[in-house]
Amino acid sequence: MTDKELTDPHGGAKDVADHIGPDATLLIVDDDGPFLRRLARAMETRGFMVETAESVAEGVAKSKATPPKYAVVDLRLGDGNGLDVIEAIRQRRDDTHIVVLTGYGNIATAVTAVKLGALDYLAKPADADDVYAALTQRPGEKAEVPENPMSADRVRWEHIQRVYEMCERNVSETARRLNMHRRTLQRILAKRAPK
Repeated sequence: MTDKELTDPHGGAKDVADHIGPDATLLIVDDDGPFLRRLARAMETRGFMVETAESVAEGVAKSKATPPKYAVVDLRLGDGNGLDVIEAIRQRRDDTHIVVLTGYGNIATAVTAVKLGALDYLAKPADADDVYAALTQRPGEKAEVPENPMSADRVRWEHIQRVYEMCERNVSETARRLNMHRRTLQRILAKRAPK
């Protein structure tokens, strides 16, 4: 990547302003410090005015103080769920473009995030270009279809996660509905999603 592409990856200040708009405030909430700092720097070079938070409490506080026009929120944070940050943003501002990031991607959580007002949902590790494209996506634009479909193991895992969310994260009730032993379900929930 050249110095010009690094400082102005989209060909000019006018082009960037057209994509972002006059309000370029961006809040990034993630408890992975190195990833958070890298993404913040990358978004600043793309024209955003970036605020960062490393916890739900800090994200909610910053959302209430100055609700951003754009937000990138990790779902699993050390002190809770990133959905609480999305709710705090939506209480103050309904035009915020929100992108949800997670290393534990599942369809049920994506649906919940979209219902709360998230614009897009990206699995970690997402690169800065993916995040920028998701944040500046226009209404009606469609995301590209993934090249590789989900494996059978991944489909099973997604189904378990959906039922778990429907049961309001109650392990016993989820195990009963899935006709599965509770300990087996706990082991599955503790693991990362299969590829």
